[in-house]
Amino acid sequence: MHAATPGVVTLTLDHPEKGNALSAPLVERLSEGIQGAIADPSVHTLVIQGAGRHFCTGFDLSDLEQETEGDLLYRFIQIERLLSTLWHAPIRTVAIGQGHVLGAGADLFTACDIRLARPDTAFRFPGASFGLVLGTRRLAERVGADRALAWTSSGASIKQEEAIACGLASQSGDAFAAQPPAPHRTDRETFSALRAATRADRRDQDLAALVASIMNSSLKARLLAHRDRARAAAAQRKKAASP
Repeated sequence: MHAATPGVVTLTLDHPEKGNALSAPLVERLSEGIQGAIADPSVHTLVIQGAGRHFCTGFDLSDLEQETEGDLLYRFIQIERLLSTLWHAPIRTVAIGQGHVLGAGADLFTACDIRLARPDTAFRFPGASFGLVLGTRRLAERVGADRALAWTSSGASIKQEEAIACGLASQSGDAFAAQPPAPHRTDRETFSALRAATRADRRDQDLAALVASIMNSSLKARLLAHRDRARAAAAQRKKAASP
């Protein structure tokens, strides 16, 4: 967490060796950083970026064998709470995407006000492939209900140009470095009131939809199957690319 520009705090997802996948400790630190920025009255803008090649490759699946159903439920609830905090934050929020922006990482990107995508950015929302409903309503507010349903149900990959055209991304990621955001012309209280007037508070419904999708059947089994499919597909692509 750093603030090189007065009033602008930057949080960096810093596990590039795992594609900045959202482990439990990383979500906890990110949540603390977000709450800290919100609590600081001098902060008007919060920037979230990823170290290395990728912004965030989604939920960290690396230690699934050691996770219990309760652990997984808690982790996803913590992610949903983090996303809703960003969505309703009393400060401007910015995400700078590059490389892979997947799953919960794509939901994190979507929850921010200003969403910048570098030319190599590719988005995907694969949660429906293992029966999870996370962030879909917020995505629908960004790109429209029909498009959000199509993207989440098909697992489509969305490139930067399409993301900007559809409203998932605001503009190219290079724009932010050239022109950092200025302070709001309103105070925090007024900005919060404007936020509330333009954005319905559906935190309870979003959390209920997530929990209902988790409780349908064993989430751990679904995630293990999803991870195995992803590994098999990656191995097949690697084999096809070999001379």
